[in-house]
Amino acid sequence: MDAGECSSSQPCASSSPDAAGGVWAKLVPSDSAFPEVELAEDDAVVCSRVTPDGGGEVAAWCEIRRGGGDGDASSATIRNLRGEPLETGKRQSGHGSDAIIVDGRVIQQEAVDIKPGSEIVSGPQKDGHLLYTFDITGLNDQDKTNIKIVLDIENAKCSICLNLWHDVVTVAPCLHNFCNGCFSEWLRRSSANSRDKSQSAACPQCRTAVQSVGRNHFLHNIEEAILQAFSSLQRSDEEIALLESYASVKTNIAWHAFIPFPWSYAGAMILRSTMGINICQREVLGKQKIQSRKRRLPRSNDEANHTNHADFLCPQCGAEFGGFRCSPGAPHLPCNGCGGMMPARPDTSIPQKCLGCDRAFCGAYWCSQGVNSSQHNPICDQETFKMISQRHISSVPDTVHGGNQYEKDITERCIQQSGKALQAIISEWIVKFDNKELDRSRLQLNHVDAITSRTYVCNQCYSKFIDFLLYWFRVSMPRNLLPPDAANRESCWYGFMCRTQHHRPDHAKKLNHVCRPTRGNP
Repeated sequence: MDAGECSSSQPCASSSPDAAGGVWAKLVPSDSAFPEVELAEDDAVVCSRVTPDGGGEVAAWCEIRRGGGDGDASSATIRNLRGEPLETGKRQSGHGSDAIIVDGRVIQQEAVDIKPGSEIVSGPQKDGHLLYTFDITGLNDQDKTNIKIVLDIENAKCSICLNLWHDVVTVAPCLHNFCNGCFSEWLRRSSANSRDKSQSAACPQCRTAVQSVGRNHFLHNIEEAILQAFSSLQRSDEEIALLESYASVKTNIAWHAFIPFPWSYAGAMILRSTMGINICQREVLGKQKIQSRKRRLPRSNDEANHTNHADFLCPQCGAEFGGFRCSPGAPHLPCNGCGGMMPARPDTSIPQKCLGCDRAFCGAYWCSQGVNSSQHNPICDQETFKMISQRHISSVPDTVHGGNQYEKDITERCIQQSGKALQAIISEWIVKFDNKELDRSRLQLNHVDAITSRTYVCNQCYSKFIDFLLYWFRVSMPRNLLPPDAANRESCWYGFMCRTQHHRPDHAKKLNHVCRPTRGNP
């Protein structure tokens, strides 16, 4: 039987680009070695490969018709044809069973509704049969008149758990979004580990001091829409139950109703969260305005007599350090690491802002001025912001290769096989970077052309820099020097930009993702 043909008189959808009618949907195989199956308007029966080891044989194994049982044009109906008689005295050839699996449910002869993102296994077991994902590629004329919002799913993920939001909350003023349970549990642990209970919580993503947080119902609707379109992103019942047990933010997002989050009130908020917003608001709004966190300074007796224990925002506002003292009204920079203030001094040779993200960090500046944290607390540790060439790394970060743990493991084995320490390899690639031997287009930092080994960067930007160098370390390695289980893998069409690698361990393990995207390239 040739591709695109079936043993019945019905039209048959196949992987052939010449299928009859306009293509309205397709089945995308999880294994990129097999072709996509296009569904045309006039086709109903799907003819395609059923097993990966079938020697190229295709079979008519299901029927897919546009529109679900509720008439929704964004869904479809699938019916199992395996084992169903196609001609008198004949049955469609099967492989031991006439069942298929749709979104984890075993289907015999009944018809069920499917939506974009539904996973369809062409046999009764995942092992030994091809897995396809259903995707609608066309819309009817009425749908085309509707407004469509395009959203990259990567922008709808919590940066704590790296999954799609669940009961999404938004923190202010930075407006980053997290799962309610993830943020609440992170807040509990941060509060328990903090020595300075007067210090404000910092955003887990950008370290900006959090002033308020609330549940975001607008993004919650987007979260629900994504789950309807991509059912494979749905978490298990156990994961959802665990997240909801952690969740403590009960208020809705509203600027007048946000709950402030200094550490001194974090515990009260968590303990009383189940009682609702009113108690929390009375707890916070009934008190006087919270004073800004300031550093206490040594001062002369004359100053002490006049100021009576007044605090200053910046050590150099009340005393001279390093030959400099702030003039009245001098501009200051808030540190993104500790939240303290330092004078804005563009004339100094010590950088005050990370060139990779343009955020201010005070550790290097105060060190150059002879001010340390034992004298004036808090001040950032110097390790939070330093020159690239002065940094030392002993282990591969978990965030390398987009957080793909399989690729990280392969890189670690490649480093061990080279007989060199990680720092030695990084140093070699820094030289190549300084010599402009590397394409910097993938380096996700600001001012990439101005960055050198003598550039001061923060810890987060340094991790991105290491990820960039290790990407080139892997890409430049000959295939025969890779571990055997990595050398035989095909490259994913979407390369390092593949989203499936983050929620499908089998896909992340089977295909190489440390490569450039080739999907759509000639």
